Amino acid sequence: MLTAFARAFQTPDLRKKLLFTLGIMVLFRIGAHVPVPGVSYENVQACMDEAKGAQGLFGLVNMFSGGALLQITIFALGIMPYITASIILQLLVVVIPRLEALKKEGQAGQAKITQYTRYLTVALAILQATGLVATARSGSLFQSCSVASQIIPDQSIFSTIVMVITMTAGTGLIMWLGELITDRGIGNGMSILMFVSIAAGFPGALWAIKKQGKLADGWIEFGAVILCGLAMVALVVFVEQAQRRIPVQYAKRMIGRRSYGGTSTYIPLKVNQAGVIPVIFGSSLLYIPALIVQFSGSQAGWAQWIQAHFVKGDHPLYIATYFLLIVFFAFFYVAISFNPEEVADNMKKYGGFIPGIRAGRPTAEYLSYVLNRITWPGSLYLGLIALVPTVALIMFNANQNFPFGGTSILIIVGVGLETVKQIESQLQQRHYEGFLR
Repeated sequence: MLTAFARAFQTPDLRKKLLFTLGIMVLFRIGAHVPVPGVSYENVQACMDEAKGAQGLFGLVNMFSGGALLQITIFALGIMPYITASIILQLLVVVIPRLEALKKEGQAGQAKITQYTRYLTVALAILQATGLVATARSGSLFQSCSVASQIIPDQSIFSTIVMVITMTAGTGLIMWLGELITDRGIGNGMSILMFVSIAAGFPGALWAIKKQGKLADGWIEFGAVILCGLAMVALVVFVEQAQRRIPVQYAKRMIGRRSYGGTSTYIPLKVNQAGVIPVIFGSSLLYIPALIVQFSGSQAGWAQWIQAHFVKGDHPLYIATYFLLIVFFAFFYVAISFNPEEVADNMKKYGGFIPGIRAGRPTAEYLSYVLNRITWPGSLYLGLIALVPTVALIMFNANQNFPFGGTSILIIVGVGLETVKQIESQLQQRHYEGFLR
């Protein structure tokens, strides 16, 4: 593998792409440490030290921003508005006929959907930036901090507008940097920036576990977490690469004097067809009750019940609800992202058929049956991976910042595999050996 990396850097055009991607990653991390105008950097750091890594309700967004959210930097919103906009557009494509028609138009229609995604990203960035500034001004961003209400000393309307515009512009800049990586670098730009944001928090989280440990000055806990992480990476790689291949045979057709078809191929159905989307949906939905209690400030019975069962994360009811939500959203997302009827119609149109299955409706029913069968182990796998932080919370007292959490490890391994495959394909085009032998 090291030899393949050396050969990649020896190839001039591939070396330029790799260096360009690394440069954008460095620029992205620099922007994550530049504070927004009007924020007291000293008070923010004091609150960060008092919080000792406890991020509460903002932990998921803070992870996707590489720790920039709680520091209120120009990249505080990170890539989360773009992820949310992409998921919304993906769901709307199934509901709105106009968007579905655009999707079928090929590259031109996809470019139009991408443009709509950008507009929606900017709108969501404005809303999220306004919410973040309002939360910071009220002191709710760091509830246990004594100077939380002094994070933004100047609370005038002009200062608030400048902060919102700055963070929205930061989100737009992140989108542009991601598209630059996609066009001129290696891999999918948005995925690479997401990878950088999550990986940036690993060293600090690991060292915090070492400092909190009590066995052999924390090195026993540190080693146990590393071994747990390696085992999880191996499991995720194994499942993410697993797929059910449905054989497809195309009949031979004579058009004029030429013969077309007569080839054999397959439809790859991944075990984890939904990716990381169910985990994001499930965790985001579980944040809503605690968020309502936090902003309402109510001390009624229902509020105390929510605080006791749905805030800390180690309650059995919270764990069961989280697991069931992930399983539900796994089936829901697969149902809207893969249409067996459309696949069956396309196969019938081009003379394709599954051996032993009649074309048309029987093919669609067979694909739906196979998809439901393989989605069950995929959804259970996602639920078990997502519960790792909860187990760490109990075993290592590692709070919600356990580095090898379900969402983070799924994204990092998934993006890493896709990027390595792209580098490998470009190496093989130049008659070199790839990474995966």
